[in-house]
Amino acid sequence: MVLQSLSLLNYKNFDSRTFDFDPRINCFVGNNGVGKTNVLDAIYHLSFGKSYFNPITTQNIRHGEEFFVIEGVYSKDGKAEKIVVSAKRGHKKMIKRNDKPYERFSDHIGFIPLVIISPADRDLIIEGSDTRRKFLDGVISQGNPTYLRDLISYNKVLSQRNSLLKYFAANRTHDQDTLDIYNEQLHGYGSKIYEERRKFIEEFIPIFSRRYESISSGKEVVSLTYRSQLEDSDLLELLRKNINKDKITQYTNYGVHKDDLLFEIDSHPIKKFGSQGQQKSYLIALKLAQFDFIKKQSKQQPILLLDDIFDKLDEERVALLIRLVDEENFGQLFISDTHAERTEAVVRTVHQSYKMFEL
Repeated sequence: MVLQSLSLLNYKNFDSRTFDFDPRINCFVGNNGVGKTNVLDAIYHLSFGKSYFNPITTQNIRHGEEFFVIEGVYSKDGKAEKIVVSAKRGHKKMIKRNDKPYERFSDHIGFIPLVIISPADRDLIIEGSDTRRKFLDGVISQGNPTYLRDLISYNKVLSQRNSLLKYFAANRTHDQDTLDIYNEQLHGYGSKIYEERRKFIEEFIPIFSRRYESISSGKEVVSLTYRSQLEDSDLLELLRKNINKDKITQYTNYGVHKDDLLFEIDSHPIKKFGSQGQQKSYLIALKLAQFDFIKKQSKQQPILLLDDIFDKLDEERVALLIRLVDEENFGQLFISDTHAERTEAVVRTVHQSYKMFEL
């Protein structure tokens, strides 16, 4: 899997720009604010149909313009594949593969496997459970289209059930028959989602542990734990037992939309007890484990984006990370950094071809 070229039109701070890439390592260097991260985000956009940093489509259109177009030409399994993502104000976003529009965006997920490592990943540690569930779902969905369809269906039913609860409150009424339909649907989709998440975590934890050990030289013990309300109870029973609470809050309080991942270091929450360096190592291990898992599932080398990866990482950990990239077949890499000399000095130690882009 190689991205050969990228063309941007009215995307974020770019009016019109085309890049031709090296099949191994590509580095974007320059001062803050020149668009290094935006190039990586455009590459992410081609895989997922949305921005990693700003999912509101219109806010990715260049200021003062009416539309954006991102075009990527890939080499996959010996064939050329052209992916185009475009958006126009007041219109639906469009994703095309070889000039043919997708009917459902979800059908594209997993076609261009990709992993991004960015300072924004710190949100996985400091923000709420929603951010960690999105990570969990993102990893599983790239290799499991059935899971993604179940997740979309679950969220749709959840929204309908929440609307019904608000209707109950506004009209001081109760419709048990309709509620039972939504409960059954949530139970059906939710149970499958829970089982897939549980199976994934069982396979993922050993991969993650190995990755952290290699980055930290085994100095600390970290853990990753999946928490779900479905561990001890049937979702249908939870929904029925807690209907009064749901009616008071006008919201569905139980289900897989409440699942979470616990990140710990030496048996303590890494959010409170991990240093900045330890937290960053934890996140890098998490993302490299994601890379390993997706590579195994898709039987493809995912594209790896390293956004500002050297920021706040001590030299020892940077050296370990680069050694990993050098020793293992990581496929195509895209790196952004503010220091051209530092970046080039590092990539020179990796015995691969590379290309520098100064923005």
